[in-house]
Amino acid sequence: MEDTFAKVEELVGNLKEYAANRADEVKLNTAEKTAKLMSYLIAITIITAMVLFFILFMALALSVYLGQLLGGLQWGLLITGGLLLLLIFLLWVLRARVLQYPIMNALLRQLYNQQDEEDEQD
Repeated sequence: MEDTFAKVEELVGNLKEYAANRADEVKLNTAEKTAKLMSYLIAITIITAMVLFFILFMALALSVYLGQLLGGLQWGLLITGGLLLLLIFLLWVLRARVLQYPIMNALLRQLYNQQDEEDEQD
């Protein structure tokens, strides 16, 4: 009888250790996915900022060029502003198809890529 109690206590100890190890694994996986997602978001933010600066400088260059062609900087700025307004309007109309879905897909792909790699390793 005493032997049975010792085995039950050992089993309970093993189950507690297993639960603690499993909790640690979940914490580590969550931390790893969060770190990967954050690094991805930071990289996208930096690239987006660089693209915005590029667009800004190209718009300024186009404004100056058109201003020289048309004889007044104000005309170049006005035309470039109109083109940018048209671009903003198109992005607003197509925002789901052009912005929301690709961003959601990229984030989901980033999150579930890690899961696929873990499944392949097991």
